[in-house]
Amino acid sequence: MQTNIAEHIKYSPLGREADAILRKCVHCGFCLATCPTYSVRKNELESPRGRIYLIKEALEGKPVTASTQQHLDSCLNCRSCETTCPASVPYHRLLEIGTQIVEQEIPRSLQQKALRRAILTVLPYRARFTPVLRTAQLLRPILPKQLKDKIPAKQPIQAQHLTAQTRKMLILDGCVQPALAPDINAATARVLAKLGISLQTAKKAGCCGAISYHLNQQSDGLNFMRQNIDAWWPYIESGCEAIIMTASGCGTTVKEYGDLLKNDPLYAKKAARISSLTQDLSEILSQEPVEQLNIRSSTSVAFQCPCSLQHGQGLSGNVEQLLSRMGFALKPVADGHICCGSAGTYSIFQPELAQELRDKKLKHLNASNAEAFTSANIGCIAHLSERSEKPVQHWIQLVDAALSNN
Repeated sequence: MQTNIAEHIKYSPLGREADAILRKCVHCGFCLATCPTYSVRKNELESPRGRIYLIKEALEGKPVTASTQQHLDSCLNCRSCETTCPASVPYHRLLEIGTQIVEQEIPRSLQQKALRRAILTVLPYRARFTPVLRTAQLLRPILPKQLKDKIPAKQPIQAQHLTAQTRKMLILDGCVQPALAPDINAATARVLAKLGISLQTAKKAGCCGAISYHLNQQSDGLNFMRQNIDAWWPYIESGCEAIIMTASGCGTTVKEYGDLLKNDPLYAKKAARISSLTQDLSEILSQEPVEQLNIRSSTSVAFQCPCSLQHGQGLSGNVEQLLSRMGFALKPVADGHICCGSAGTYSIFQPELAQELRDKKLKHLNASNAEAFTSANIGCIAHLSERSEKPVQHWIQLVDAALSNN
């Protein structure tokens, strides 16, 4: 793609990066076939190719409108287009740059600013989000159904009596998962203990930084990343084997710390080391003799593979193969590459599109006739659970339950 980047940004780091990305795009249109928003809207500007043209125009100094901003905002950032793209265009990075440029030209409304500020003030902070959620859960019985459906019931956490193991790994609790589904990491600890692995949690580690970074607060997002690096570093120096992620959205971001902080002289090397040690839980278990767990389960399972796992981390099929190795009966899910509509905070800002995509995903899950629905990301689990007739849980909870029943 030929470009003519405006002089005021052409030689800046962002301008150079955006120009290089734009030039990789051959505008072939393969991305349209796998773009969730294009599949719903059938509008070229609601596709990666259309958004690339809008970003190109903004970078070339052409007029930017509220419509431009809306088309960029409606992107799920699911990265399905990147999996499809024959030229390997890093579209998600161009979208981040384009959003910054457009927001400088088109300020958000007061309502949007207030909503974003509320989210950024609460969601990334576990100590703030948890009491807010607990209060909402207490009020849940008296709330209207529309609100009640959006508030998940409080989930119990099983008591743990685990012995220390020789092998040590870190695990990220994150910001919302400990309140929404605390038993996910507890189940992970129980399963890994049977394989001789102990989990450690760095108390000062928190949000991975994705929420802030993807809401155009890159500086705040990078600070969350630095905070996690500082929290983890003593464990790394003590020989920690790996950093495990049970939320694939967080995993995608932490695996990119090395790239996102590459220009930070104080953190570049540490960030690269952190990224190299970070693995999704399925990657860890895929390397272990899980057959020795002797799981005997007749439960049929439909696995909804999060976009962050299959497109962000390139681990499509990983969990499915692992569950099959452990004896579960996997049911195929149609259009498994299409986003469920959660996409971090997307379901808050784009509720109509998010609901339409969720309905499609649930239709395919139900059509599988599986007895259990599972996923690998807390956002997907919460989003699908809001309307699913069957419980949706993390796949490690399914494994843990099967072990308990042996």
